[in-house]
Amino acid sequence: MVFIDYAMKHLKWVEIDGSAPDWNLRQLRSCSSEGGMLLCAVIKSNAYGHGSTEMASILPSADWFAVNSLEEGLELRTAGVDRPVLLLGHVLLERLREAVDAGLRLTVYNYETLEELARVLRTGEECRVHLKVETGTGRQGIMPEDASRFVRTAAGVPGVRVEGLSTHFANIEDTLNHSYAEGQLEVFGKVVRELEEQGLRPGIIHTACTAATILFPETHFDMLRTGIGLYGLWPSRETYLSARSGGGGVPELRPVLSWKTRIVQIKQLPPDSFIGYGCTYRTNRLTRLGVLPVGYADGYDRKCGNTAHVLVRGRRAQVLGRVCMNLIMVDLTDIPEARLEDEVVLLGRDGDESISAETMAEWVGTINYEIVTRISPFLPRVITGRG
Repeated sequence: MVFIDYAMKHLKWVEIDGSAPDWNLRQLRSCSSEGGMLLCAVIKSNAYGHGSTEMASILPSADWFAVNSLEEGLELRTAGVDRPVLLLGHVLLERLREAVDAGLRLTVYNYETLEELARVLRTGEECRVHLKVETGTGRQGIMPEDASRFVRTAAGVPGVRVEGLSTHFANIEDTLNHSYAEGQLEVFGKVVRELEEQGLRPGIIHTACTAATILFPETHFDMLRTGIGLYGLWPSRETYLSARSGGGGVPELRPVLSWKTRIVQIKQLPPDSFIGYGCTYRTNRLTRLGVLPVGYADGYDRKCGNTAHVLVRGRRAQVLGRVCMNLIMVDLTDIPEARLEDEVVLLGRDGDESISAETMAEWVGTINYEIVTRISPFLPRVITGRG
């Protein structure tokens, strides 16, 4: 665990608001009127850049965790996380034994996985699996017409317990027209009914990502499987607008992450000086330049060059020139009080000013998910404000 005083020893770091994740999870839980609903916090891909073990330590309201890979699941177990962990991605057949030994839940959609489990499971062992149904996303999943046969096959493997059934929506957060998502839910509902009629319904049905959790109570079933909202980020502007216009409650989500660095050099450049690779910026005045030790190797997108701003002493400073692998340069001319090793906010709030993941995503033409997820896992994650 890394705490706030550790930040003073680093040139660049990520701060995690220790009280925000559980607040966000409880806000999302309030979107469901069903009692006893399980909460699954999706902390895959280093918890969307926030640090998976750090996030797991500050989510007491999470009943389950979900990650993408076996390596992520093993990392949580090594860190002492003993709550249920669901692997959403494929596990290599030759490594299924490791997943079983760690007590990880598997998402399964290949007959070959069932065959290998039949081979590796020892007498008396149990492996809990969740079967994923393809309903129109065109990714992992069993075709709906094959669902019953697959469930029967899985249930027939000694030691395999079919615990869950899931699907995922293709565009529920990308549009104000949710007819496609409704069609997916209809397909999934038909599969669930068929399994119920045959006495094969798994105990935990889950389809609700953040957007579905907020907008569609009919997707909630037995467990909410929320990702982006957990980090205080809205899935999209369309999701927010749909929530506002829907007449129901709108969850108050608090951003969890701030990304910071320090000024490592300040110098004066005369007018007509070029800055950075490619000479893409030329000064038009006497310029007080600040050099920051962060670059695209840390996840700071090259498209931020000559476009983005950072926050220094609560004021905006423009990024000048191209983003380098390990450095960026900013204009401190209008912030004369800035000093060597001052803290700089790349993403987050400083006084009355803030730079959101959505703003940075607009600068580079992507989505907020990518902005936070691409922050280098090698940067220390510092937990602040535990509450």
